[in-house]
Formats: sequence, C-alpha cells, structure tokens
Amino acid sequence: MVFRSSTSLIGLLSLLLLLPTLSAIRLGLVRRPSPELPLFREAPAFRNGEECGSSNADTINVAMTLDANYLRGTMAAVLSMLQHSTCPENLAFHFLSVHDDAPELFSSIKSTFPYLNMKIYRFDSNKVRGKISKSIRQALDQPLNYARIYLADTIPEDVKRVIYLDSDLVVVDDIAELWGVDMEGKVVAAPEYCHANFTLYFTDNFWSDPVLSKTFKGRNPCYFNTGVMVMDVETWRKERYTEKVEEWMAVQKQQKRIYHLGSLPPFLLVLAGNIKAVDHRWNQHGLGGDNFEGKCRSLHPGPISLLHWSGKGKPWLRLDSRKPCIVDHLWAPYDLYRSSRHFFEE
Repeated sequence: MVFRSSTSLIGLLSLLLLLPTLSAIRLGLVRRPSPELPLFREAPAFRNGEECGSSNADTINVAMTLDANYLRGTMAAVLSMLQHSTCPENLAFHFLSVHDDAPELFSSIKSTFPYLNMKIYRFDSNKVRGKISKSIRQALDQPLNYARIYLADTIPEDVKRVIYLDSDLVVVDDIAELWGVDMEGKVVAAPEYCHANFTLYFTDNFWSDPVLSKTFKGRNPCYFNTGVMVMDVETWRKERYTEKVEEWMAVQKQQKRIYHLGSLPPFLLVLAGNIKAVDHRWNQHGLGGDNFEGKCRSLHPGPISLLHWSGKGKPWLRLDSRKPCIVDHLWAPYDLYRSSRHFFEE
C-alpha cells in the first residue's frame, strides 16, 4: 500500500483506528519495567500470512538506535513496521544502545512487543571519543548518533544486509519492498535528493582547499539522508568503510572545520554519488522542520511509504505541548505511550 496524498493518508490512518485489527491477539496495559521509563500499552501481536517463508533467508533485519529520550519514537516506528508488514514475524530488530540501562530498555520493549524478534547491542561510546566535533544542534553531537558508522562491526557477522532507520519516523508501507531493493553492487541504498544545494553541507574551508575540493571529482554527488538506509554490511566490513568515514572525522576534528552537521557529512564525503538511489517515497523527510526552530512543514507531493520527522521538531513533543503540526497527526495513531489521547482529542 502506497499513500498518494496527505488527504488520503490522513483519512486512511483515521479509519484504521476505528476498525478492529484482524491480526491482534490482545491489547492491554503492562507493568512499568523501570520507574525512569514511560509506560506503554502492549501492542497487538501481528502474525505472518500463509505466503510468508520461515527460513533465515526470509529474515528482514532492521537496525535502530535505542535511547530513553527517543523511546516513544522507537515504539511508534516498530509498531508501524509490524502493522504494515505482510510477514511481520520475519522482521528481526537490532537495537544499539550506549547506556547501562539497556536491560530496562529491553524490558520496556519486550513488555510492549512480547512477540518481537529483537536483540540489544551495547555501542561503546569510546569508539567516538575524541572524534566528535561540535555541530549546529546538541542532539547531533551524541555518541549514539554516530553508531550507524559502526553498525556493521556491532551486529553479528552472519547479518549480511540491514535496513538502518532513525527513531523519529513511521513506515506506512510494507518494509519488505525496501528490503528487496537491488543494491547493484553498492554498499548503501537510499533516496537521493539531487535538487538540494550540495555545497551547503560543507564549509568554505572545504571548498576553498585545493585538495579537499577535489574529493567529489568523477562523482555526481547528491544529498541523501542517513536516517533511512539499506546497508550491505558484509561489503561495508570487507572494504572497511568505517575507517573511511573516520578519516574524514579526523580531518574535521584535527585539521580544519569542513562541515557543521554531525555524522551526516562524513557519510556524504565517502558515499555521495556512489549509492543505489531508491524511490523518494521511502523517506518523506524534514517533517521536524529545520535544525534551529523546528517549524511546521507540509508533505511533499507524491506517494509516501515512510514519514520522517528529521529536524528539531519531534511529533510526540509537539503533541504533548498541544501545538502540533498537521503532519504530527499522521504519527499519533502509532503512539503507544500510555497517556496518549492526542488523536481522539484533536
């Protein structure tokens, strides 16, 4: 199912709340795993259809970071994937966390999704110690924001491909369609945005340097958002892409300031112009506004399979403040937070 306009998307999501979920076993409140974590409703259990396979080859690996501050977003993202998947039991979730409260986070997710196939891996923040330079927004400077660079070295080696997703999004289509993209030998597949002014992602120090400015020679570099990526982690490991990204982080930290946006620019420096482009419907990004004020933004025209609140504004915070943007009501039906009544009150 692909939504083709904001009107039809709002209407369909509204209808979903009024109809019983056919694959749901039960829905109820669960006990709080930790006094510091919010309480979530238990999600329905979603089961595979008869056409779904059950072998390892049928597994769809999804990786996300796990942080208490974004836990509400993570819960919504997971629910959205399960709800729209033809074969939800084939989804395997790999969560990366830097905190010592990983057992509490695990308990919170498991009590909300008792049937979820998932593992939590501890990301060692020492890997990026001394490598992070200050960016334009504090949230972009957190070690966990850089975990995607080390994803291939953190998850098990028998995982060959993975979909990496940010926690501030919902999927409104079958994630298997994104999983099945033909990588055509590329290490990353993601929507490309070649209309964006690519030069703005780097400083004058970069473009005025006679050596650095030739970085993209022979490539047609386009911006892509690293919050939605299909990654060939087997190739990433073999060709040592982590080290390639780290080399640019070292230039930024030790030599001269060549960018402002956290973990995104080093990805662009290594991969822009050399990824497999996928349809834009798989990342309707920027719904959180810019990195400074987070003002409301409208949906871009065209079909939608994934809604992404990249930027400063997050839907759960704007809904709680009772100053939501129109697009935030598309996120609300997936909110499992116990006190959530936003959708019914608006």
